[in-house]
Amino acid sequence: MQANKLYDEQLILRKIAGGDEPAFRELFDEYRGRLFAFVSKFIRSEQVAEELVLDVFMKIWLGRELLVQVRNFDAFLFRVAHNKSIDFLRAAAKDSALRELLWDDIQAAAGERPDMQLQQREFEGKLRRAVELLPPQARKVYQLSRESDMSHDQIATQLQISRSTVNNHIVAAQRFIRSYLSREMDLALLILFLGRV
Repeated sequence: MQANKLYDEQLILRKIAGGDEPAFRELFDEYRGRLFAFVSKFIRSEQVAEELVLDVFMKIWLGRELLVQVRNFDAFLFRVAHNKSIDFLRAAAKDSALRELLWDDIQAAAGERPDMQLQQREFEGKLRRAVELLPPQARKVYQLSRESDMSHDQIATQLQISRSTVNNHIVAAQRFIRSYLSREMDLALLILFLGRV
């Protein structure tokens, strides 16, 4: 909390636990900016980060009775924010519409943030490297599927292999590429870019 205030974290948490809205507002005002910066590093979307920060504080308010048990509120708050961010990214990874919405937000910010263009180039370079590391047949199948936009049947016919073999190669290639990229990239960017693998 602010250095110029005589602040007792346990006292304010007890007030909030008792339903003291001005105390909660003081807590919100104190932590909101730092929490937003923290969540923004994961999410890369200011709009989504702002919503997640509000969700974190809503969760704190709804569970306020338990605040008297918290010994290190700063660590607790940032852990809740971290978990909310990870939950959101997992949901985005499973939901193509949500991932596209987030991607559009990031692309719009990319014009203001040159680092996003650099990160996209970095992703593309790492993706190329991962594809190069695939076994030759899996690489060929993957490239025909992703780069030449061929169907599984077309690939099977061209390479004279079964459709199920094509499918197995693509699944194995995607698994390898995602594993490789997860070791090489930031989680938030990885989840956004994975829809393009």
